[in-house]
Amino acid sequence: MEKVNVYDLDGNKKSLIDVPRLFNLKPRKDLIKIATEIASSKNKQVQGRNKRAGLRNTAEGWGTGHGMSRTPRIKGSGFPTARSGGRVPFAKGGRRAHPIKTEKVIEKKINKKVNMLSIISAISASGDLDWVKNRGHKINKVPEIPLVIDDKIQTVKKTKLMYSILTELGLEDDLIRVKKGKKTRAGKGKRRGRKYKGKKSILIVIKDDFGIIKAARNIPGIDIVKFENLSIAKLAPGGLPGRLILWAQSAFNELKKYEALI
Repeated sequence: MEKVNVYDLDGNKKSLIDVPRLFNLKPRKDLIKIATEIASSKNKQVQGRNKRAGLRNTAEGWGTGHGMSRTPRIKGSGFPTARSGGRVPFAKGGRRAHPIKTEKVIEKKINKKVNMLSIISAISASGDLDWVKNRGHKINKVPEIPLVIDDKIQTVKKTKLMYSILTELGLEDDLIRVKKGKKTRAGKGKRRGRKYKGKKSILIVIKDDFGIIKAARNIPGIDIVKFENLSIAKLAPGGLPGRLILWAQSAFNELKKYEALI
């Protein structure tokens, strides 16, 4: 069975660990794309229109016999045609003919097996050098892929120490790439609390949190997630597989659970 090194916090080789069989699978881009679209549909907010929109007025049709159209006219003194409108779709200030309704189902579904296979495919892609490079990660100084580190990393509580550990593992180039890749968003989103768009860097997968989440969350581009919460959105952001992942040793051992599904 193929083995990879486990590194300590100083970037030195500590021991060897077996590589799970799922890293030998060919990634399925089609499943990853489907799962990503379905995951993003769950984040959409339901739209709708007020049921009384366009109906909050005194407009009423006069009926026939007046030599005028039966358009509802707002009540009040003055020349009636100057104040016509409201209620009906073709009039100014009237209701919409077919408004967007909150009852519309926008959340898509996926069966459990396909979803699990998409996650396995994304994990498999993360263990292939070509897939990781094609996603844009800088891994010239990274000793090997998949990259596994000692469980002591889960106890790190300082961002400065966390950054130095990542540097010792040869990940600094990718962190610099993300820092330089910050761009201003095009469109109205700039006015809505999301002015900047940032790139994705390393995903750190852990089993237990003893302070590492707070230590790593402020480094640009980094995501940190517990093994039990692994999702396609973290493993393949934007539907692009091949994310650079740093595995805690205990989390890497948990991958054996997926072997029964292969």
